Amino acid sequence: MLPAFLLASAVNYAQFTDVINSNRPGESMAAFSVGKTVIQAELGFYGFNEEHNLTDYQASGFGSDLTVRYGAFFEQLEFIAELQYQNENYTRALIDEKHSGLKQTTIGAKFLLYDPEKNYQAKPNLYSWKANHKFSWRQFIPAVGVYAGVNINLSNDVFIRPRDASGNNVPPDKKTSLKGMLLTQHQFGKFVFVTNTIIDKFPTSKNIDFIATLTRGFSPRWSGFIEGQVYSGDYYSDLVFRGGAAFLVKQNVQVDASIGTNLKDTPSILIGGVGLSWRFDANYNEVYLRIPKEEKSKEDKKKDKKKEKAKKRLDEIENGGDDKAK
Repeated sequence: MLPAFLLASAVNYAQFTDVINSNRPGESMAAFSVGKTVIQAELGFYGFNEEHNLTDYQASGFGSDLTVRYGAFFEQLEFIAELQYQNENYTRALIDEKHSGLKQTTIGAKFLLYDPEKNYQAKPNLYSWKANHKFSWRQFIPAVGVYAGVNINLSNDVFIRPRDASGNNVPPDKKTSLKGMLLTQHQFGKFVFVTNTIIDKFPTSKNIDFIATLTRGFSPRWSGFIEGQVYSGDYYSDLVFRGGAAFLVKQNVQVDASIGTNLKDTPSILIGGVGLSWRFDANYNEVYLRIPKEEKSKEDKKKDKKKEKAKKRLDEIENGGDDKAK
């Protein structure tokens, strides 16, 4: 995930950033949306290999995933469509099968509930450089978003994952199920930390997953990430690690590459991929976050009145309009 907001100009916009801000190449979802009227497409291609030590099966293949994001109605709101196609070969004693089709189809929406930087402006200390650069606990306050979606099973084929401990296929997914997420996002200088708590395929499988992604910008064009994902479900539990990098080709185009593996050997998984993210923002109108003026105290108001009277008196003397002064 390229931390584009770290590379943006000093002017503070609502959701929109000067350069594309993609969720790729990690699997987590950022709390912020793309911006009202903005369309963004994120396309990836991957290959994978699996080996199961207990059941002695092997699986390998390739796939493609596409995410289309669109901001509408509010700066904080984003609609998301996700498609994943997969083609795989599965071999086991006396078994040689092929599966292909849409493995995942999900339609949902994301909304930013809280942005800690909205309507906030740090007051500089004019007398101390140290005070302006000291550690701030405020950076631990995250941006918070929520996501709700529907999984739609459009595939007539049964993919090999997930499988139970004996290596047998579990019942196929229902035609529809629900997905919900709680999203948090922190900014620590050049680092961005995103977490997703996920309830998936509810109420049939009740999978509960957790993703944590740490991204760092190394230059105006390069960024890297490391990620961990915990799977905890009725038929499959594991810990998967991913890492990769993204390169900003130009303002609205990003390319990326990543590789991942898991902790278990039932099965062991190796997956690698490349991707492209593209943004169309010609219809976007800039939305400025304005800092509200603070109400002045009674003492400050009195001081302002005295200053105004003194200035007026000085102007009268300089202009020769005060007979007593003469």
